[in-house]
Amino acid sequence: MYGPNFSEIAAVSVRRLAWAMGSNMGLAVDVMVKSLPAYINSEKVCASCKDKKKCSVCAFRTSGEMPEKALALLY
Repeated sequence: MYGPNFSEIAAVSVRRLAWAMGSNMGLAVDVMVKSLPAYINSEKVCASCKDKKKCSVCAFRTSGEMPEKALALLY
């Protein structure tokens, strides 16, 4: 069985976000990933990309919609 190799800080943080959203860890990871482009330079990530076939589903290329459960947690 495959599972992500999360560090302790990642596993603890994802679980707590999932609890706060009243949701599961998968949705919590999606929210964290969709939030990344606000903090990381997308142009630099895209310039280093080795798989240009997935741009249409990449958070660094498309913003995607945040779930309502996550929006309720924003400042």
